[in-house]
Amino acid sequence: MTEDTPPPELPAPPRRGHAVIQDYLRTLDGSPGVYRMLDAQNQVLYVGKARNLKARVSNYARPGNHSGRIARMIAETASMMFLTTRTETEALLLEQNLIKQLKPRYNVLLRDDKSFPNILISHEHPFPQIKKHRGKKAEKGRYFGPFASAGAVNRTLNQLQKVFLLRNCSDAMFSSRTRPCLQFQIKRCAAPCVGRIDEADYGALVHDAEQFLEGKSTKVQADLAAEMAAASDAMEFERAASLRDRIKALTAVQSSQGINPEGVAEADVVAVHLDQGQACVQIFFIRAHQSWGNRDFYPRTGSGAEEPEILEAFLAQFYDDKEPPRLILLSHPLDNPEPVVELLSDRAGRKVEIAVPQRGEKAELVENAARNARESLARKMSESATQNRLLSGLAEAFELEAPPRRIEVYDNSHIQGTNAVGGMIVAGPDGFLKSQYRKFNIRSEAGTQGDDFGMMKEVLTRRFERLLKEDPDRKSDAWPDLLLIDGGAGQISAVEEIMTELGVDDVPFIGVAKGIDRDQGKEEFYRPGSPAFALPRNSPVLYFVQRLRDEAHRWAIGAHRAKRAKAVGITPLDDIPGIGATRKRALLAHFGSAKAVSRAALPDLMAVDGISATTAQTVYDFFHTGG
Repeated sequence: MTEDTPPPELPAPPRRGHAVIQDYLRTLDGSPGVYRMLDAQNQVLYVGKARNLKARVSNYARPGNHSGRIARMIAETASMMFLTTRTETEALLLEQNLIKQLKPRYNVLLRDDKSFPNILISHEHPFPQIKKHRGKKAEKGRYFGPFASAGAVNRTLNQLQKVFLLRNCSDAMFSSRTRPCLQFQIKRCAAPCVGRIDEADYGALVHDAEQFLEGKSTKVQADLAAEMAAASDAMEFERAASLRDRIKALTAVQSSQGINPEGVAEADVVAVHLDQGQACVQIFFIRAHQSWGNRDFYPRTGSGAEEPEILEAFLAQFYDDKEPPRLILLSHPLDNPEPVVELLSDRAGRKVEIAVPQRGEKAELVENAARNARESLARKMSESATQNRLLSGLAEAFELEAPPRRIEVYDNSHIQGTNAVGGMIVAGPDGFLKSQYRKFNIRSEAGTQGDDFGMMKEVLTRRFERLLKEDPDRKSDAWPDLLLIDGGAGQISAVEEIMTELGVDDVPFIGVAKGIDRDQGKEEFYRPGSPAFALPRNSPVLYFVQRLRDEAHRWAIGAHRAKRAKAVGITPLDDIPGIGATRKRALLAHFGSAKAVSRAALPDLMAVDGISATTAQTVYDFFHTGG
């Protein structure tokens, strides 16, 4: 380069922040819609909705008057994307769908998507069954809920059976009974299966149970008392005593209920508490003037969102697959409640009201939920601090570059090669991430041969081949920072071989073996190319690893037992064309076993109820000519 040669021009630094956002204003109008803010790597930082896109984006284009969270987001913004909608409610729905799909780090994200159980009184049988139901409401009947947990449903079902004597057995069991079962003996069922009660009287019990679940327990109790008095006057003392026992059980149910608001028949009470950038949302379910339990949630707050934004995001995401009640009581007012009300009303098919009560019984319900949110968050933060210390200690003990954010623990389970299953559990700063657990049905010969090394190879090959296919650039949080393998040097060699073949050389893995005499507390740890080592017996990190390993073992054993139990019900009848569950039941009920069916003559098969001559010939040919 000579003295006259000008120096080469350096590329201009990428434009970000207010200036980039300002450029988009010329292309926007006042339509409602959704906007996305992206960083220099085109990763979505934030998804937002607006009644007026131009007005909302112009707020971001002006420096100043932004919270620290919004200022950081603006500074990282390198580009934006826009979608217009017809209404603000449509924008709210699209916004929440995109948040669930993209999981932007500056948005509030509800991280628990579990369904809630209901009580179902099925109407598909002349003698309705009462049972717990979770999932899609496809079966004909009356649904009552949601309940906060399976435990709350089970307790209520137990109480209802004592009071109303409704059956909980399956239709198949009902049709096969020849004498009353134990539920009748302990006075928890009226035994309609064997004619101890007729259809009309059983229908009256069903009606009473539905009234109770609708909150009309006082009327039910009065009706029972009148029946008892009438039975006593008619000198039907056994019937009167039975009614007396049911009234006592009903009284016990009413007295055991927790918060029973007299002035609130149906509502969800939602309160949020914030502390140091972390949030807890507590929701109580009030149905039929009864508290049906509560659940706490810890949404990701988008690096500092405030209460109104958290509640708006929670309501839109929580009721995405759940029917909203008629009334939702909140601890804090929403900034813009109208689109949320319209969205929830559309989902419910009726009017939904959102309120922030200031006095009276409703305010007491909200205060109770807020207190629970405050106490739950304090416990969660304490547990998180302990968990973070353990993760830091784990990084130090195993010489990791940083405390792991995602630990995957693997274990296999089988009995002499049968029903082999691999299990993976996941843990991190928030404890066990049960929604991330996975099980692997072993497909290779390693399972049937009881080859633990081969099974581990199959599990890890399937796990990481899928990761490499779905997220080769490692942009998601699905990639582990540490693998813990239940086993010693042999397992670690197998894992090393697989990881080398797949080209994954930056995920550390440790083998955990029981050590001398398989004594808990004397665990030995194995790493590739290093001698085995141990941790002090009183080390908190050692206890932490033991909990992780035990949880993986529990998960794998559970998956194995479920697979084994399913296999127990398999018979040769399952392989016969045209033999479904109903015909299979009929054959087994008639002959007693699949082996007896296989030996039956054609006329005997034709004598079975529900088995036609053609079907009988098919069954006979399957066993006698190879099908």
